[in-house]
Amino acid sequence: MNLTSGSFQFHKGPVFTHCCWLTKSTACRPHAAALLECMEERQVTVNGVRHDLSPFFTVFATQNPVEFEGTYPLPEAQLDRFLAKIQVTYPTQVEEVRLLSNVHGGFDAVTRRRGPGRGRSAAAE
Repeated sequence: MNLTSGSFQFHKGPVFTHCCWLTKSTACRPHAAALLECMEERQVTVNGVRHDLSPFFTVFATQNPVEFEGTYPLPEAQLDRFLAKIQVTYPTQVEEVRLLSNVHGGFDAVTRRRGPGRGRSAAAE
């Protein structure tokens, strides 16, 4: 609100970006539905005024399993707005230990080497 004029002013929010992360897309149905509308129409309408989104507007979403309390499956008509679905399962015990070792020991994703003095040496790999 503009306190000088007593009127409201539109300020672009977080959806006006190139890359938007939607977490738990099945847990918060009204918010997810609004974002899915942005994905379909590539615009946001506020008080009857249309605001275009970036032509590069992309949504990356995570989805809780429907077995979790308060989650709902997305309707089929909304699923078509997503290009790909990647199923991420829980890692095996060996993978989990390696993952934690990389996190705690430092890890350079570009060179795929651990930090100095942590875990196995880079030369041992």
